[in-house]
Amino acid sequence: MSTRGAETGEAGTDSAAQPLVHVTEFTDPACPWAWGSEPVFRLLRHGLAPHLRWRRVFGILFDEDDDPAPDPDAEARWYEGFIKGVAEHTHAPYAARLHWLSRTSWPASIAARAAEAQGERVAERVLRRLRETTFVLGTPADTPAGVEEAIRGVPGLDIRKLLDDRTMADARAAVRDDWAETRRPLAEVCDLQGPGPHPGRAKEVGDGRRYALPTLLFDGPGGRICVPGWRPLKSYLEAAAAAAGTPLPAPEAVSPEAALNHWRSVTRPELQLLTGALEPPHGATVVETANGPLWLHPEEAATHPATRRTS
Repeated sequence: MSTRGAETGEAGTDSAAQPLVHVTEFTDPACPWAWGSEPVFRLLRHGLAPHLRWRRVFGILFDEDDDPAPDPDAEARWYEGFIKGVAEHTHAPYAARLHWLSRTSWPASIAARAAEAQGERVAERVLRRLRETTFVLGTPADTPAGVEEAIRGVPGLDIRKLLDDRTMADARAAVRDDWAETRRPLAEVCDLQGPGPHPGRAKEVGDGRRYALPTLLFDGPGGRICVPGWRPLKSYLEAAAAAAGTPLPAPEAVSPEAALNHWRSVTRPELQLLTGALEPPHGATVVETANGPLWLHPEEAATHPATRRTS
C-alpha cells in the first residue's frame, strides 16, 4: 500500500453531501511550534472530521546534510532555550533537559509516514510518540534505533511491518517528495510581514525557501487559504469555513476521559481546549515535565518510553 499523501478523516462519515476541505499540514516531529499547535490541530481534526480531509507533509526541519555543530552541547543548550521561549506562547510541555539537538528529522519523518499505511489511529500515536521524544524526554528519535525504541509497543502497531525494508524505502521516497513540496512555498508567504511571535514567513534554506512550520493550507470550493506559523484557533476556523464556502459547525468539547481514551496522551493545553476542564482525566498516568504534566492512558503508559525508563 502506498504511503504517499495518505488522507485522514473520521471513518464511516458520509461526506458526499458535505463541504469537503482538503487540509495540508507542513510539519516536523521535532518542531516546537508544531508541538505547541497540537491542541488546536487535534480539535480541528476531530471536531470538523466530517468536513475535512487531512494530509501531512513532513518538511524536514533538520536535514541530513546540515553541518555538524562544533560544540553539540552548546547547541543543545541554545535550542533548549529556544524551546522554552516558544513554550511561553504555546504553554506546551518541554523536557527538563534537552540532551542533544536532533541531528536529522529523516528517521522520525520516515517512520511517521510509513505508519500511515496502518491506519489513522496508529499513525497518530506513532507521530505523537516521536514528538514526545524531544519535548517530554529530551532525547530526540533521530536514528533508526531511537525511532524503534520510541514507538515500540504502540497499541495496534505492527512494528515489523513498519520497519520492513520495502516499507521504509517507499516511505523515504514519499518524504523526499514532502521535502520538495515544502520548498515550493506560495508566493504570499515568501515576503509575509506580520506580528510575532511566529507569523509564518517562509524560511530561507540554502538557495531557496521552505514553508515555516507549521503551515496549513485549506483547499475547497471557496478556494485556497494559507494559515502559516502560530495562529489562534479562530484563524483556522475562519480559514476552514472560507475554503468550504459555507459556515461550518463549531467543534464540540469532549470529556477528559473521552479525550484520554481517544488520544491516549494529553497535555494541559490540550485538556483545556479539547474538554474545557482543568482537572486531569480519571485514571491517567502522570508524566511530569519542566512545564506541566503529560497524562497517559494506562494502556499507553504500559509501553511508553517515559514510563519504561522510570519503572
